[in-house]
Amino acid sequence: MKDLTSSQFNYRLSIPEPESHLLEVELAIANWQDEFIDLKMPVWTPGSYLVREYAKHLQDFEAANETGQPLSWQKISKNHWQIKCGSNNSIIKIRYRIFCNELTVRTNHIDRTHAFLTGAAVFMYVPEYQQQPYTVEIGEIKENWQIATPLPKVANTEDNLFYAKDFDTLVDSPFEIGIHNRYEFTVQDKPHSFVVWGEHNADMQRIVKDTAEIVAVEAEMFGGLPYDRYDFILHASNGFGGLEHKNSTVLLYNRLGFRKEESYLQFMNLVAHEFFHTWNVKRIRPKALEKFDYDQENYTSSLWFSEGTTSYYDQIFPLRAGLYDAKHYLKLVSKAITRLQTTFGRNVQSLYESSFDTWIKLYRPDPNTHNNQISYYLKGEMVSMLLDLLIRVKTNNLRSLDRVMQIMWERFGKDEVGFSEAELHEVIETVAGFDLSTFWNDYLYGNKELDYNYYLEPFGIELRTSRQDIPFIGMTLKSKNGIPEVEKVEFGSPAQKAGISTGDMVIAIAGIRVTAENFNERLRDFAAGDAITVTIFHQDLLHTVEVTLQEPIYNQFELVQIDNASPNQELNLRLWLII
Repeated sequence: MKDLTSSQFNYRLSIPEPESHLLEVELAIANWQDEFIDLKMPVWTPGSYLVREYAKHLQDFEAANETGQPLSWQKISKNHWQIKCGSNNSIIKIRYRIFCNELTVRTNHIDRTHAFLTGAAVFMYVPEYQQQPYTVEIGEIKENWQIATPLPKVANTEDNLFYAKDFDTLVDSPFEIGIHNRYEFTVQDKPHSFVVWGEHNADMQRIVKDTAEIVAVEAEMFGGLPYDRYDFILHASNGFGGLEHKNSTVLLYNRLGFRKEESYLQFMNLVAHEFFHTWNVKRIRPKALEKFDYDQENYTSSLWFSEGTTSYYDQIFPLRAGLYDAKHYLKLVSKAITRLQTTFGRNVQSLYESSFDTWIKLYRPDPNTHNNQISYYLKGEMVSMLLDLLIRVKTNNLRSLDRVMQIMWERFGKDEVGFSEAELHEVIETVAGFDLSTFWNDYLYGNKELDYNYYLEPFGIELRTSRQDIPFIGMTLKSKNGIPEVEKVEFGSPAQKAGISTGDMVIAIAGIRVTAENFNERLRDFAAGDAITVTIFHQDLLHTVEVTLQEPIYNQFELVQIDNASPNQELNLRLWLII
């Protein structure tokens, strides 16, 4: 409970007709003395680095004084409303509705069973008053609906009144309102819960047990838990995703994806990832994210660390918690390396650029994404692994990337002071004990291929590669209305040189009709060096082009333990992967 004497900004949320997907919002601003109020709607939400234009879902905006007299207003920009208040207004009331029918971890969704509300997509703010406290009252909802939010309730009031100390906290606190189940557990004497909406095939007792283990091992790294309580909000539906908050996280997972062991463990990797953000990114933040600007992009080159390093640890922590063994971990890393090494964009976009340009690239894929982009999650994970291995070897296992995280927590996270790129590098180099300029130039600022075996050899692990079993043509197909459509064309490939483009319809190879399903099988009829005809529709015009096939490419990468490893290699591996 939170004691509160007064708040100048008081929201009331109502959902009288959930089937309409509309959220009714009322903002009462008390003791307003200025002639104008400037209200803005955030254009993005922390943790999801894309301008999402939340204002596009806002409708029916109106403003009135305390007697109900309408006030004039005008829209200044896409997310900026200005209200003319006049004088002597003790309370200004703003009303609007939000259309909520997009089920992701970063948007709003309302249907007959629940309402999931993302703060940035609901609440407007007065820029000069973001440090003021806010209250949120949940008004009209269905009688059998429950309310879950990390916001504390206001003491000595109805149970549906909640308190946020400032606008950042309000944005950081999702609401799950509706028909859901709650599963409580305790770690380090602090309450935790799973709030689960949707039908599913999950064993919640197992999930709670395994999540508690992950929470414990992550807390051990940092010496405790930095919150009073924590909520895991799980939407069991279709899709995949997670969005971190300081005292909660929102998870979206396939409702039938929990029974198969591999899929279940993938869910636990998601849990580990989002929970690690409790420290890394929610409290250990790049300087550009120390104070959020909700009006525009917040550029940083350090997302490779905030997200990529988190991706590295989201596979390490379930291993440390005993959810799976080293063999499964190496399998996960092998898959990640395969994804990276089969993405041509690794030769074009640096990890630094991937971090900085996330606002215009990562969340906006296009037909050329495969050729000119790389994910800072994926390559950042691999670079973080190499850093961990390097530190362990250079310090004789006295230090590791764990120590980097601990220093970043002590120096920046506890007081939420943003770190600069130079400060991050300085901490890593201090832990490693030597200059890493070459490493940064090669792997962060440049596009040099990651030398996996150099870093893995001291641990008795090597990367083995195998070729595809068909000649290389450089395009992939998907079925569209039963017709094979070109999904990707790799830069410099035989298909690209022949003029085949994304979106082309492939009709036949060497005069014989093909489908998306038998395309690779048809290619097995040929060998590298063969010139084959490919019949396509390009812009609705029929063409036949000649494509000269090349040698099969390496498309499988597997980490394996070497035979006859030395005692030192075996020791290093045990200390790294707790074998």
